[in-house]
Amino acid sequence: MARIIVIGGTGLIGSKVVAKLTEHGHEAVAASPNTGVDSLTGEGLAEALRGADTVVDVSNSPSFAPNDVMAFFTTSTRNILEAEKAAGVTHHVALTIVGTNRPQNIPYFAAKTAQETLIRDSGIPYSLVHATQFFEFVGSIADISTEGDTVTLPGALIQPIAAEDVATAVARAAAHEPTGDIEIAGPEAFGMDEFARRALTFRGDSRTVVRDDTAPYYGAQIEERTLIPVEGAHLFETTLEEWLPLNPPRAKA
Repeated sequence: MARIIVIGGTGLIGSKVVAKLTEHGHEAVAASPNTGVDSLTGEGLAEALRGADTVVDVSNSPSFAPNDVMAFFTTSTRNILEAEKAAGVTHHVALTIVGTNRPQNIPYFAAKTAQETLIRDSGIPYSLVHATQFFEFVGSIADISTEGDTVTLPGALIQPIAAEDVATAVARAAAHEPTGDIEIAGPEAFGMDEFARRALTFRGDSRTVVRDDTAPYYGAQIEERTLIPVEGAHLFETTLEEWLPLNPPRAKA
């Protein structure tokens, strides 16, 4: 079985990926600042990647400010790719997002596009898993779009997916040969406003969700189909209605 290093392996997706790979007999090792491996500074990377067959990168920027997120993904990815070449790694897997190949002006998407370009140009065989928005972020989407008791969101389509299913897709990619670009999504597409409305209603949240197609999504306006997968994407079965009862909102500090 393969030795697989998971950068960001102690986070939401990474910890699940490590568990799934281990369950299937692979030697999966979590690498993150918590384990002494910092992809942004390069600290511990060479040692962590020694003897690795595959590297999975599910790390994320601690800051979503435009300059910070661009600096994180370009610097971190360069460091990882250089360490992989030195270690003889033969498969690079990265989690990215649906929509990076479509016109939009979202700074986070621009940073992920830059990351993807570095990976494609590296010469290392790769798999890029493009995921739609996670169910897990519905609360934060509502929160950043709230003024008073009103949540204002566009009706742009979204086809969200459970983090558990994302981890399954990433683990499968890591356990197999490089496949290039893969798109994954949940089973249902609905407006972003409806996504938030369903979740808040189920959770007994008294805020009112209003549709306004000029409202921003993480600071940028998006087209109707920017965030949904293309035909042929792999669709997972977990629905929002199935996910909600098992995932109550986190208590606010």
